[in-house]
Amino acid sequence: MRTHNFGKAVVAGLIGTLAMTVVMLMAPMMGMPPMPIGNMLAAFMHVPVALGWGMHFMIGAVLALGYVYIFASKLPGSPMVRGAEFSLIPWLMAQVVVNPMTGAGVFASNTPAPLLFVMGSLIGHVAFGAVLGSVYGAELSAAAQPA
Repeated sequence: MRTHNFGKAVVAGLIGTLAMTVVMLMAPMMGMPPMPIGNMLAAFMHVPVALGWGMHFMIGAVLALGYVYIFASKLPGSPMVRGAEFSLIPWLMAQVVVNPMTGAGVFASNTPAPLLFVMGSLIGHVAFGAVLGSVYGAELSAAAQPA
């Protein structure tokens, strides 16, 4: 019987979200548009910026729980690869659900540089997933060992 570690999943999600945040805040240095997701969430929800950033990290923790409890054991590859594969799901949801809700349009079509915005988002989400999978991966490997 497979057991899951709730606390480690949340921590892995927070660390993955931190990695994604660093990538997205560095986006302008890589020639991409600014992607301060916490600020975007705050503007969308009409709440203080700090709450927007808190929501960003909460979403990362919740996504990590979905990864651990639903997807991690079903995806092929190493823990890092499984996490990166999973990250394509929230990335796609960001493009077709979140972007339109915030006025950016499907696949950022209402932004000045849609392709750069979408690619930056993809890079950030893959960083999130790869770190999530790597941090939680030891737990999966330990669970797979015979007793």
